[in-house]
Amino acid sequence: MAESSQIPYLLRAARGEVLDRPPVWMMRQAGRYMKVYRDLRDKYPSFRDRSENPDLAIEISLQPFRAFEPDGVILFSDILTPLPGIGIPFDIVESKGPTIEPAIRTQAQINELHPLQPEESLPFIREILQTLRREVGHKATVLGFVGAPWTLAAYAIEGKSSKDYTIIKSMAFSEPAMLHQFLGKLADAIAVYVRYQIDCGAQVVQMFDSWAGQLSPQDYEVFAMPYQRRVVEQVKATHPDTPLILYINGSAGILERMAKSGVNIVSVDWTVDMAEARTRLGADVGVQGNIDPCVLYGSKDFIRDRILDTIRKAGKRGHILNLGHGVLPTTPEENVAHFFETAKQADKLLTVRA
Repeated sequence: MAESSQIPYLLRAARGEVLDRPPVWMMRQAGRYMKVYRDLRDKYPSFRDRSENPDLAIEISLQPFRAFEPDGVILFSDILTPLPGIGIPFDIVESKGPTIEPAIRTQAQINELHPLQPEESLPFIREILQTLRREVGHKATVLGFVGAPWTLAAYAIEGKSSKDYTIIKSMAFSEPAMLHQFLGKLADAIAVYVRYQIDCGAQVVQMFDSWAGQLSPQDYEVFAMPYQRRVVEQVKATHPDTPLILYINGSAGILERMAKSGVNIVSVDWTVDMAEARTRLGADVGVQGNIDPCVLYGSKDFIRDRILDTIRKAGKRGHILNLGHGVLPTTPEENVAHFFETAKQADKLLTVRA
């Protein structure tokens, strides 16, 4: 059987093998839609405790693995996790999200930032990833998790989540040299962090540039893509065989540009038809996605049909089945289970329907 290989199934897809079915995992796989997570959150209300305490982060990362046996197990973390290690403290309030105080607004603040030393500032990452590798063995691929420079800069400069990004865009358009310096420092720190995660056990790493979809294509080429590429080039220089995935929310208008970052796989949201995404990206770039998370509120037959349609359009090479964004907190757990079960039977289901 194809899935008995000592190389985990998702890793084989990420390396471009032709497979009978796509591997499957979900963004925000561990989290609020699961009762076991909500129970643990009630006991440990601080997000940073849950993500930076190895015992808790390991348990949370493994909750969906035990329940659904996805092909990928992703490090439970936050994109802001490495920021204190370069001199930017943050907090996460359950009902409000991340906050950075003071926000990064001046040249002096940027000058004070220092290189990331992950063994010193992020020692919990090693224990989490090494334990996850031991726990899942060859049954799943362990994924690392980092934010991209533009999105981290947006959080740091806005000081919190934003709907219009006026502060960072004002800096981009009025003081670009200062922003470029900041983005460069972030890119170098993220590259160090990605390499550290790989050394600790991550077999594939996904980089989230969630807010880069809020840029115009021309501004994406100036303020986001070069720094994604800077991360990718530094990582590939030392870890050329580790596949990298890039995810951007609302990326329909910049899809081809995402591939120019140098990543192996582009994660596609549901605003692009998967067949069109394949055509636009070309045969050499893998794809991930791209089920609308709201599909999981549909009937089981509807969920099945959408999954099979996406798999058919993506083809058998270089596709990882996923949602086009994170699983929503009110999603029924039984529908998540059906999503995974259907995906794993996709080759049989497609044969029956052929």
